[in-house]
Amino acid sequence: MSQYEDTCMIKGDGGRTLRAVLDRICDKWTLLIVVTLDQGRLRFTDLQRQVPGISQRMLTLTLRNLERDGLLTRTAYAEVPPRVEYELTPTGRSLIAPALTLAGWAIEHIADIEASRTAYGERGKAGR
Repeated sequence: MSQYEDTCMIKGDGGRTLRAVLDRICDKWTLLIVVTLDQGRLRFTDLQRQVPGISQRMLTLTLRNLERDGLLTRTAYAEVPPRVEYELTPTGRSLIAPALTLAGWAIEHIADIEASRTAYGERGKAGR
């Protein structure tokens, strides 16, 4: 059995659990939110301001999922107006190093990827 097969079968469920976790951390917004929260606890509006392009609804949904998965904590303060802050848990903080490694890989290879995309597009035009 290859290392990949062994990894996918870690829970004996055909890889469903692993795919669900990877779906969560590799979605469009999760890593941006996690890396933003690495600087410390933030209020919802501050977080929305620092994650470019995210809608209020998508930020709310992503934060709920991250809280459910144990990657961040939500603290509501009984004040007027109400104040809610989000902070990474130790599990959430453990995602920073792999996220930065992945971002570094993307930065290192973006020129190659863009060149491949251009060449692929040109081949597609030529085949029409």
